[in-house]
Amino acid sequence: MSYSLGLYRFVDGELAESDADIVRTVLTPYEAAPATVSADGMEYWIRAADGSETEVSLCDKLIVIERPQVGDVWKVIIELADQLGMGILIPDGAFLCREEMRAHLPEGMENCTVLVPEITLGIFEEAAGPFKHPLTSHST
Repeated sequence: MSYSLGLYRFVDGELAESDADIVRTVLTPYEAAPATVSADGMEYWIRAADGSETEVSLCDKLIVIERPQVGDVWKVIIELADQLGMGILIPDGAFLCREEMRAHLPEGMENCTVLVPEITLGIFEEAAGPFKHPLTSHST
């Protein structure tokens, strides 16, 4: 089963670009090196200290997390979202983001958004609700 998440940030109702320098800074400690670089963006394969891995694809206005494994790689994903001020589109279609993004959400999107003071692993797991496949056996 393939599983992916999207990380997004909105400014004035529009998708905003992600900062590639912040992405590199957050991912570098996790053996992250661009696996490929194309005109459309960069792809990274990262490995957390416990050996869990995921692929991170950076396109100018979104970040896609592909096939994250159970383990500490989830902490890396949450750190990345936090450092970039991005929200996370979870598998059930809800968008998890900080309260401060409320004013920037596209019109009508607030109805499917879970607004929180900060995104932590525990809050993410709770928001993911019944979709527990890759999230089991974690704590904050």
